[in-house]
Amino acid sequence: MSEILPGVHQVEGLDPPDYTTHVYLVKDSGDTWTMIDTGLPGAHSAILAYLARIGVEPTAVKRILITHLHRDHVGSLKYLAERTKARTFSHWIEAAYLARHPPYDRGTPLEEPVEIDEEFKDGESINAAGGVIAYHTPGHTPGHTAYYHSGRRLLFCGDLFVVEGGEVLLSPPGPTHHLPTVQISARRIGRLPVDSLLTYHGGPILADGGSAMRALTDGL
Repeated sequence: MSEILPGVHQVEGLDPPDYTTHVYLVKDSGDTWTMIDTGLPGAHSAILAYLARIGVEPTAVKRILITHLHRDHVGSLKYLAERTKARTFSHWIEAAYLARHPPYDRGTPLEEPVEIDEEFKDGESINAAGGVIAYHTPGHTPGHTAYYHSGRRLLFCGDLFVVEGGEVLLSPPGPTHHLPTVQISARRIGRLPVDSLLTYHGGPILADGGSAMRALTDGL
């Protein structure tokens, strides 16, 4: 079992051989759960097995929040949305690309369209994971989003930041749409008071994550 913080689980058994992927399950205010990202195609098997291991029915997952459209984040979205009956959420730009209207022309998008249930704009509050704010953090992709829980000072940052060897770094340039925009997004998000920086690749940094983040963003 990998409950990394009270009510926050990092799903085990998802990593391909050469890098880490972190799908998070977060307890809502009641008896339901929120999932943040869904892993690579085929990751649904490990995610469903993890839910069974911690005694959570798939239908207790009521919301799936997507940080961005890359295949390692949404590869199991369609299957898990159907299996859990959860509502899906993404920024309105990302929702258009996920629906392939138009198809995305960078990185590793899905080959088949996925329709998002709930589209949001920058700064909107979402009644999920105990209440989070969706911050539009473009650059890695046009509609990339980070989710911030102000009460607990948790930041689910998607690929805005990655962690390598304990060091916080910006999105890797290879799959990134526009690196200067990543820098602008990182400077903005770096001002948030953060205790736990919950990255998708590497990390997470569970204590004093804001200082680690600002060590990078203050120099951008």
